[in-house]
Amino acid sequence: MIKSLELNGFKSIKKKHFKLKNLNILLGLNGQGKSSFIQSLLVLRQSDKLAQGELTLNGGENGLANIGTTKDALYQYSKSEGFSINLQFFGKAAYLMEFDYKIDADIFKQILDSDSCGVCKCGIDFTQSLFNNNFQYLNAQRIEPKSLNITSYSSVVDGNSIGKYGQYTAHYIELRGNEDIVFDNLLHKDSRTFDTVTNEEIINKTLINQINLWLGEISPGVNVCTTKISSDYVLLEYVFKQPNFGNTNRYKPENVGFGISYALHVVTALLSSKPGGLIIIENPESHIHPRGQAELGKLIARVAKNDVQLIIETHSDHVLNGIRVGIKNNDVNKSRVIAFYFKKIVEESEQYSKIIDIEIDQNGTLSEYPKNLLDEWSNQLSELI
Repeated sequence: MIKSLELNGFKSIKKKHFKLKNLNILLGLNGQGKSSFIQSLLVLRQSDKLAQGELTLNGGENGLANIGTTKDALYQYSKSEGFSINLQFFGKAAYLMEFDYKIDADIFKQILDSDSCGVCKCGIDFTQSLFNNNFQYLNAQRIEPKSLNITSYSSVVDGNSIGKYGQYTAHYIELRGNEDIVFDNLLHKDSRTFDTVTNEEIINKTLINQINLWLGEISPGVNVCTTKISSDYVLLEYVFKQPNFGNTNRYKPENVGFGISYALHVVTALLSSKPGGLIIIENPESHIHPRGQAELGKLIARVAKNDVQLIIETHSDHVLNGIRVGIKNNDVNKSRVIAFYFKKIVEESEQYSKIIDIEIDQNGTLSEYPKNLLDEWSNQLSELI
């Protein structure tokens, strides 16, 4: 788990030391630096020559980030040609990486404290979730709802990944849907039923059952159906519970709107979390009704109660408030949660991101209320009065 990350001269972030917790919420208007923070982690993960001091800015079609050239990655008002990342995992010493600058290059090379083989003596711990297969990243631009979804054995089985666009979610559910989820605190309240014959309690912990129950908070009665139809494609369909008749006919994802399919990726990533995992999700609220956004916030809070680290970038008051309610309801301890509010500072000679740390107390109260954080509802209401 990442204990801290200090960025010095990376994109819009002039300098900031981030003390990370289990749940880290990135807030702020568009274009304020939230994505820059996430990209700093993604480029570290996608850099397969990081041990040799090489930072890869562009991962290509199958990569996680495509920043451009060294010029695009540097804080443009920096007086030095280069930048640094100071990364520390819990229980490990901090690791400082200082990178030099070459114009128009698509990689940075580290200024190494090296041995004769050119490998950093104090190398990064590559067993951490930032670098292993206990990692999920969902980009804000997820795949559109569609019936035929591609498969990937290497991503789903070897990498335990649903893909950065959620493109392998259907395949993941098809392969792993009957496995039990790991954390009992993520079980939906309706997981318990009674066998009418034995009158014994049955708790269905399978991933597919939990996905259906949590999706039901967003679209009541929905159930996910997956069918592998070839080595290349999985069919994804939805049915809805129909009182007295079981279920409705199967519906194509294209015919039930964006919200259910977008939520499916997020809920699957959260429920499939495992001890030591790292989950990064951009805009979990996309295309989802406000009530569903709040329920996602509560589920996110529950995940953070476990040995899991989450980085959630959101523009939704409802997601944030769902997390705050989760803290008040003891779904997660306040000490495990922190928010970072990103705000662009424009001065005569430079522009940069100012990041404000926001703690949340046991009642869900924020330690800071920066302008434009949660006041848009009242702003618009005052225009109507």
